[in-house]
Amino acid sequence: MEKKRILITGKGSYVGTSFMNWVKQWPDQYEVEELSVRGEAWKEHDFSAYDVVLHVAGIAHVSTDPSMEQEYYRVNRDLTIEVASKAKQDGVGQFIFMSSIIVYEDNGKVTFINSDTPATPSNFYGKSKLQAEKGIRALEEETFKIAILRPPMIYGKDSKGNYRKMAQISRKIRFFPDFNNKRSMLHIDNLCELLRFIIINEDNGFFYPQNKQYSSTTEMVRQISLVHGNKIYFTKLFNPVIKITMKKINAFRKIFGDLIYDQRISTYKENYQIRTLKESIKLTENMNGNETVN
Repeated sequence: MEKKRILITGKGSYVGTSFMNWVKQWPDQYEVEELSVRGEAWKEHDFSAYDVVLHVAGIAHVSTDPSMEQEYYRVNRDLTIEVASKAKQDGVGQFIFMSSIIVYEDNGKVTFINSDTPATPSNFYGKSKLQAEKGIRALEEETFKIAILRPPMIYGKDSKGNYRKMAQISRKIRFFPDFNNKRSMLHIDNLCELLRFIIINEDNGFFYPQNKQYSSTTEMVRQISLVHGNKIYFTKLFNPVIKITMKKINAFRKIFGDLIYDQRISTYKENYQIRTLKESIKLTENMNGNETVN
């Protein structure tokens, strides 16, 4: 296989850095560089030396602050389209964009997503991502392929956000609700392996990656606590209160609500789902050594 030259736009991102480290396992097959797209200097960078641009730059968290709205559109939409346009102009063959499951919505009305589910984002994070998707798809041609990924919550060693909060709680508490919800989640190794395959196969289109197994908040807490030897007692006592509170408080809905992809839209011609839930928790909690494919 001829070596793939990959430019990651968005220096220091969790996904970008993880992917760079992942493909170091195949040093003769991939050459990867990062480029900061803050400011204007990146526009002078010559993209013609690369086969692929992996665009991971963006505002990743959800905000309800109205003063942030235009910044979301500037970074998540306008910058994405600018970078894609330059990649096309400079002769790059493939552009990969990290979008989000949030393009479907974020208010609990959508819980099961299949190929027929419309994207109807409810906040400006989701709206900016969806508009970026539409903008770059308009650029696609036979010689410029666009691949768009809509991942659910990504977690892994050194990841930030909601997983880290859950892990901190799981190491300390003694009681937790035994609540049966379903969540699509994505371990970073599974994501990196899919990205590698998309690049090898020069794919285009939409991708809906997730772990092979659905998870639940209770199961995640259970697995994390087992890794750290923290004995937690799980009880259904609070479940009626949780069900009522989820209807009123968004934070509870995010913790205990359902949000899953139909497994059929997450399949791929090659196996990228290389980490089981149990194994991924051990790797994330740094209890099982080296994160590589055997």
